[in-house]
Amino acid sequence: MALMQITIIPLGTGSPSVGDYVADIKQFLIQRGTEHSLHDMGTIIHGTTEDLLQLAGDIHNLPFARGVKRVVTQITLDDRRDMERKIGEKEQSVTSRMLRKKEL
Repeated sequence: MALMQITIIPLGTGSPSVGDYVADIKQFLIQRGTEHSLHDMGTIIHGTTEDLLQLAGDIHNLPFARGVKRVVTQITLDDRRDMERKIGEKEQSVTSRMLRKKEL
């Protein structure tokens, strides 16, 4: 399984706010039952590489349904095949390392 970070940037909306578009994406992911984590700069999604790439296209198209004429999508895909990865594991690993260093 892989992790994908995706950030959707709708352009030419007449407003600096993108909250409604982010809400559309979150609702879409909830309806699909897709494991995800929303953060301040994008959304992390867990799945197979093939599913994530298909999902990226689906998410990219959501703002167009609202009448947006131009959308920039940024994707980072982390596909590690020697072990299973889950959302939040890296943060937990770093926190654990910091605690171990504190104990020394």
